[in-house]
Amino acid sequence: MHKVKPLSTSLDDVNYLVLGLGVSGYSVARYLLTHGYRCKLQDRRDIPPFLPRLKAEFARVDFRSQAVDAELIEWADTLVVSPGISIHEAAIERAADLGKSVIGDIELFAQLATKPVIAITGSNGKTTVTTLVGLMLAADGREVGIGGNIGTAAMDLLEQPADYYVLELSSYQLETTTSLQPRIAALLNLSQDHLDRYASYADYIQAKRRIYDNASQCVSNYDDEVTRHDDSDVCFSLAPGAPAEFRLLDDNGFWLARNQDPWLSVDELRISGKHNWANCLAAMAIAYSLGIAKTAIVSALKGFTGIPHRSQWVAEIDAVEWINDSKATNVGAAKASIEGRSRPVILIAGGQAKDADLSIITETLRQKVKLILLLGVDADRMQQAWRQATRIERVDNMQQAVARAYEEAVSGDCVLLAPACASFDMYQKFEARGDDFMQLVRGLADD
Repeated sequence: MHKVKPLSTSLDDVNYLVLGLGVSGYSVARYLLTHGYRCKLQDRRDIPPFLPRLKAEFARVDFRSQAVDAELIEWADTLVVSPGISIHEAAIERAADLGKSVIGDIELFAQLATKPVIAITGSNGKTTVTTLVGLMLAADGREVGIGGNIGTAAMDLLEQPADYYVLELSSYQLETTTSLQPRIAALLNLSQDHLDRYASYADYIQAKRRIYDNASQCVSNYDDEVTRHDDSDVCFSLAPGAPAEFRLLDDNGFWLARNQDPWLSVDELRISGKHNWANCLAAMAIAYSLGIAKTAIVSALKGFTGIPHRSQWVAEIDAVEWINDSKATNVGAAKASIEGRSRPVILIAGGQAKDADLSIITETLRQKVKLILLLGVDADRMQQAWRQATRIERVDNMQQAVARAYEEAVSGDCVLLAPACASFDMYQKFEARGDDFMQLVRGLADD
């Protein structure tokens, strides 16, 4: 196991109560148990998915399937809260009022990590940018640990040698983090999301902007003023004339460029859509700010084929393009996905809208979308919000949506799954929704 420094407190000083045994909770529990810290584990599920694995690894695991009660709170000095649990739950707020420390896995990681951290957040595109930055560092010969809100839990990254850690961070992770000191902190964009968990959009923005706290260098989106930190930011922009260091150049086609230096034609990219051009520019800005060679950056961009369920090309059937963007789980992501298409769009959307303002996408729908096929629990609300934008039909499930799209599409169209919603009303996760869509589309191609 790669050696990491212990927490700053002694083993006798702190009682840790780990709330939630998902991926991040399991990684925290495993670290604490491995290093002999006193901890209790809590999850309201009788047998959370990682509990059997913990019991197989450790002789003693103190697990409680009860709700967090006064006895547990009294015992604990520090509550380590999984991102899927709101810190505004009554029991957690009660613990905080009693002076208990309320943190998450990223705060623990920040106290332990000894190598530079690149921290990346945003409403959309953060997985693509995090992955690209990791590939750029690797192409330059650096050892990289990539994780956080994607892939490997942050605490597990500490077990492998790395020159840099590249972390995708959610607003939930940031709101419980104070010790992180990123070498580079990037806020890619902001749009309404998770308003079912935040009191207001302003609270969500505030949580995201915490990524800039204690950062050595900030990277922000010149085209999204709310992401800006201060005048020392390294900025990226999709506007060719913008005073941003990393931007598009319009010279017999569009180029990804640093100032007036064209680095790569967008035609050489293997991922599509203007939103992905912005993701590439953001990754360029981050990697260049770390001193990564231009050749390594360009090589990584050329070789990157994208991430499943994020503007993923599925098939072209009778000159109709089918795109899976199931990860477009909020309105801002769906808007960017639609605007990135050069063809007329038949849009498949719907699910759990998370109390978002759906009207912000209306003009994009009017200009780019010829038909919306709506499904899911919030279809009524979405139809009401978008009724003036374009033609809308209701469907009961993904099979009906794909069948109607196939009937309506003509040569030169794009059928786009960009739901603007979470998937949990109909699917266990967005990946399952995308897989269902792809399987149905490939069934059409096989006919």
